[in-house]
Amino acid sequence: MSVEGQSKDLHYLWWLLLATATGVLIYLLSPILTPFLLAAVIAYICNPVVTRMAAFKIPRTIGAILIMFLLLSIFAALVLIMVPLFEKESNRLIEKMPVYIDILRNQVIPWLEARLNLSLQPDINSLKQAVSEHWKSAGGIAAKMLPSLTSGGMAIVEFFVNLLLVPVVLFYLLRDWNQIIKQIDGIVPRYWHDQVATLARETDRILAQYLRGQLSVIFIMSNIYITGLWLVGLEFALPIGLVAGLLVFVPYLGTIVGLTLATLAAFMQFQGWAEIVPVWIVFAMGQLVEGMIITPWLVGDRIGLHPVIVIFALLAFGQLFGFFGILMALPVSAVLLVWLRHIQQRYLESDLYN
Repeated sequence: MSVEGQSKDLHYLWWLLLATATGVLIYLLSPILTPFLLAAVIAYICNPVVTRMAAFKIPRTIGAILIMFLLLSIFAALVLIMVPLFEKESNRLIEKMPVYIDILRNQVIPWLEARLNLSLQPDINSLKQAVSEHWKSAGGIAAKMLPSLTSGGMAIVEFFVNLLLVPVVLFYLLRDWNQIIKQIDGIVPRYWHDQVATLARETDRILAQYLRGQLSVIFIMSNIYITGLWLVGLEFALPIGLVAGLLVFVPYLGTIVGLTLATLAAFMQFQGWAEIVPVWIVFAMGQLVEGMIITPWLVGDRIGLHPVIVIFALLAFGQLFGFFGILMALPVSAVLLVWLRHIQQRYLESDLYN
């Protein structure tokens, strides 16, 4: 092996050691990384807007404050709108539970007994009486939530600390984003600079394509499902459509969960299959529109994650970072896939492989 080849392999070894050390550090710090990672993702998405504002002579500090005020306003509006709606829908569901129990006793159980040759005799009357007597006590969910949360001990304290930490970290990232990037670029060894710059550009392209595009997909699909389910007369169109739309970032999960919930709601609300079939058509059309038009247009098909990798990434990042880890699993996996492709290409060209 030549001296030059040994030098290149040594550089690759340093890269491997650096990646290993970074992975170990992330694993050890995973309990406290969630607010920082969430703030970094939001800052990455919003940074182009702050940069555009800076081009119009608006200081980045003012731009960051305006963006944060806009985000907080949107979040507060969603909470103020959605919490009463979900509470109202939940109360309506509990109010109609006795009717649903009658359907279960008079239609579902006889159908199961006839098809499966079983004898099912649950105590439906006791269940119906219990629901009828206690459904009113389920109201005021939002009002009762805060006292129950405050009794949760250190886990609740940690949740609120992380919640407050996100906007603080987000402000400084938005304000100093360009300076942070320049500092990182300045400490990269010049020998590796071209390779790192190439990886950074491709990573930025993948992330921009995925994150900003996926947000648009979620918004569009939520509106499609809500509108479609409302047009077919489903009472719980709003919460089911929102759930189905928010879960579209996982392939097929939004359709499966939304279709299951909508089918159950439609079965409880309607009396025959003629009213349930339009609900299925809404999700079939939504899946076709998403898979053939919206996602290829806004996100593209260049990420190239295998379904098995998607499942593994969701489980692994959920284990490490909780709920926000699930949200970040696919974009981070896409970035890792870019790096692994470059590592594979370099390995195939190295003297070690040949």
